[in-house]
Amino acid sequence: MGLFSHGHLFAFHLSNRIGIAKARLLIHIEYCTTTSQQSETFKHDDDETVREISTVLRNHSDWHFVLNSSDLPRKLNPHVVRAVLQQNHQMFEQANAVLDRMVKTRKPVFEVLDSVVSCFRDGECGGSDKIVFEFLIRAFKVAWRLNEAADVFLGLRKVGLLPRLVCCNSLLNDLLKCNRMELFWKVYDGMLEANMKPDFYTYYNVIHAHCRAGNAGQGKRFLLEMEEKGGNPDLSTYNVVIGGLCRAGDVDEALAVKKSLVEKGLVPDRYTYSALVDGLCRTKRPEETKLILKYMYDKGLSPDSTCYTALIDGLMKEGYLEEALRIKDETIARGFKLCDATCNAIFAGMCKVGRMEKAEVLLNEMNVMGTRPNAQTYKFLIDGYCREQNMVKACELLNEMKKRNFAPGVFTYGAIINGLSRCGDMEGANQLLKEMIARGLKPGAVIYTTVIRGHVQEGKFEEAIKVLKGMTKKGVMPDAFCYNSLIIGLCKARKMDEARIYFVEMVDRGLKPNAYTYGAFIHGYCKEGQMQLANTYFQEMLGCGIAPNDVIYTALIDGHCKDGNLTEAYSTFRCMLGRGVLPDIKTYSVIIHGLSKNGKIQEAMGIFSELLGKDLVPDVFTYSSLISGFCKQGNVDKAFQLLEQMCRRGVDPNIVTYNALINGLCKSGDTDRARELFDGISRKGLSPNAVTYATMMDGYSKSGKLTEAFQLLDEMLLRGIPTDSFIYCILIDGCCKAGDMERAVSLFQDIVGKGIAATSPFNALIDGFCKLGRMVEANRLLEDMVDKHVTPNHVTYTILIVSLCKEGLMRESHQLFLEMQKRNLTPNILTYTSLLHGYNSTGSRYKMFALFDEMVTRGLKPDEVTYRMMVDAYCKEGDLVKCLKLVDETLVNGAISNSAVVDALTSTLFRREEFSEIMKSLDEMVEHGFVLSLATCSTLVRGFHKLGNAEKAARIFESMLRFGWVSHSTSLDDLIHDDQSEVSSGIC
Repeated sequence: MGLFSHGHLFAFHLSNRIGIAKARLLIHIEYCTTTSQQSETFKHDDDETVREISTVLRNHSDWHFVLNSSDLPRKLNPHVVRAVLQQNHQMFEQANAVLDRMVKTRKPVFEVLDSVVSCFRDGECGGSDKIVFEFLIRAFKVAWRLNEAADVFLGLRKVGLLPRLVCCNSLLNDLLKCNRMELFWKVYDGMLEANMKPDFYTYYNVIHAHCRAGNAGQGKRFLLEMEEKGGNPDLSTYNVVIGGLCRAGDVDEALAVKKSLVEKGLVPDRYTYSALVDGLCRTKRPEETKLILKYMYDKGLSPDSTCYTALIDGLMKEGYLEEALRIKDETIARGFKLCDATCNAIFAGMCKVGRMEKAEVLLNEMNVMGTRPNAQTYKFLIDGYCREQNMVKACELLNEMKKRNFAPGVFTYGAIINGLSRCGDMEGANQLLKEMIARGLKPGAVIYTTVIRGHVQEGKFEEAIKVLKGMTKKGVMPDAFCYNSLIIGLCKARKMDEARIYFVEMVDRGLKPNAYTYGAFIHGYCKEGQMQLANTYFQEMLGCGIAPNDVIYTALIDGHCKDGNLTEAYSTFRCMLGRGVLPDIKTYSVIIHGLSKNGKIQEAMGIFSELLGKDLVPDVFTYSSLISGFCKQGNVDKAFQLLEQMCRRGVDPNIVTYNALINGLCKSGDTDRARELFDGISRKGLSPNAVTYATMMDGYSKSGKLTEAFQLLDEMLLRGIPTDSFIYCILIDGCCKAGDMERAVSLFQDIVGKGIAATSPFNALIDGFCKLGRMVEANRLLEDMVDKHVTPNHVTYTILIVSLCKEGLMRESHQLFLEMQKRNLTPNILTYTSLLHGYNSTGSRYKMFALFDEMVTRGLKPDEVTYRMMVDAYCKEGDLVKCLKLVDETLVNGAISNSAVVDALTSTLFRREEFSEIMKSLDEMVEHGFVLSLATCSTLVRGFHKLGNAEKAARIFESMLRFGWVSHSTSLDDLIHDDQSEVSSGIC
């Protein structure tokens, strides 16, 4: 809308001021001169140059060619140009050509401006006035030197010489067209500072600038200001504001502006409605969009392809696929040919939601209509097929795209590489990666991450590491996602040491590990059972200010539960709640499973109630864990109550649920009911698995129903369910218990022949021979295990050691005990107790005491049987001090009950006439600074009182008072009549 947009104004001006127009042309000449010479008087050479130029201008119609082919342009300077202007001020065409020539010499703008200003003020340009400056600005604009054009305006403002408003508006318009917004606002601010009053065209430019910058609110404010000042905005001005508001998402404001323009008597055009359609689609208001379209039809305004494209794109983004296709058909029916943008909008939507069959139909329609797919079309289609993992079709389209000379971009290559990687075709992914690099495209960290992740998923860690190192060599720095992909994969593969190497490298590169990085290590170490290391990473994560999410907390809780550390698991769960991290059903299920598995079924039910109180819906894993927990405790009725509850809640039991119930019924001896449940599984739409059969067979075997157990074995084989060593172990154990060793051996030889021999069947057969006293066969089986590379476990050795100890063969037992430790097998409490009992029976109590100390040092907690045996042994050896210390330890730790200790001591110590020895031992303990607990004191007093030795009980009580072991406020009756719970509370 600037100077040359208003031809009538400019023509009128020229018709009245021809001299001024000629002056404009002359200014072009002066602009191109050099100002290297500053002399005020003309030299002889300059005079000669002026005459030559003037002669050419007057006498040659092709003066432009003559000047260009001479050396005159090199002789130009400000003095020469000024003289030419004075002598030839009426030769406008020639002067304009010289000026254009001078512009091309690119002399500094301020030198030119100074020369023109000087000429203007000296009055040497004849009748020139300020319009010469407008012409100077125009010259720069014609040469696309907008910076210099703006500099001329700003320079003139500083010296108090301003061009007319029409020139300024023209400059603003050109700056706006070229998106030179910084210069635009400089010029506009200069106009305001010079107190130039904006007109219609000024407002239009400023409104347009604000809307283009995304500041439609300001654009609307200027529109209102324009109205208030009587500017009478036209439809195009309103359309600019409406378009800006719609792009900014403020459609309601845009509709209000549209209403305002109608009230002012203006009629909305196609652009107005198209802008509103686009805005409504952007703000996901398809119904209103259709109303606008209907209104357009009613008004006789046919929507153009842009309008239809906006509507179709909006409908596709909202998921209205069928409606979008209906609009597409309507567009064609109205005689519009689908443009590329419309087709691509449909392709983008269909490919995003996986409707590739409809995309194929549209592609065929395009070909029929003569609309060829473009690069964008191929991009959408390839991405869609990659999402569906139809990599054959995606690669076909890529080849077709290249044949049609469309260059695939980084996104297209990235989509296919990602798809191939997800499908495990790493060879194809690597080939495409090389191809895109060869085509001059630079893959980013995202594409490299995809390839790394693909190799990791295939377990090819060396290849993944090679890609990681290779991207660095190609100038692409790995980001946290690259390292996380590798670290997560290594941790899942239990390669924790390697993962740690890349964790350190990641930190050394200045990359910050995030929750996914730490989560990978925490998950990995939890799976490994290394909870101390898992907790170390957890604490490091907290120290870095990274908030753990529910997945990380769940992994820790699960790890602690599997480690048997329920206290820490529960503590972590409460810590999670304290930090405001809301547990989901998986978290609750994990802790419920851990508690149930470790026999804490009541605590598990407490968590279950908490879960229900938070309106979370238990899943089949939650219910199965509780059902299994109750079954293990023998509470089958409660387990079936939970089964009914889960069915009422719409949670379908799975095979794990039924396996737990069958196991519970079998353990309770109710194999008939278990079989009934077993037979009903198929009616539930489920199929019994190997665990189901094994559980039922185990129940039959332990109930002596071997016939039924073997029938189930035949059924398994008939159904094609694979049998493993565990199944045979159950049957071998059943045969051994039934005394049918011949059948047990036959089964054992069968599995050896099948190559599925494992430790458990060996153990079952060894146990069978041991119980029959056939130690030769049992030992031969141990040798066979080693020969067949089947590793004996601690159960194998314990079975043999127990049997040898019962036979009194302590030397052989000890040899096996040493052998198992050489194999890094840790003896359990049963192993130690068997050996202790054997040594006790053979009178080798010194070995017994050494073995007991070793057991305690190893961290094994003696049970009640072991403690009673040791108390008896110390008493028999006359080592009353150690006996009393052991008693004190057991009572303080709560290892066995007070009454059990009294019974043990009564059978040995209290019945013997060694009261003086007891008193002597107590004195010895005092001398060594040992203090008996109140529980032990009570046990001693009650023991003698129980045997009717009231006098001895009183004497020992007096000693305890004297030693300070018992408070003076405590009476003899208190110790005699207090029960264990009261005594224990006295300890605290």
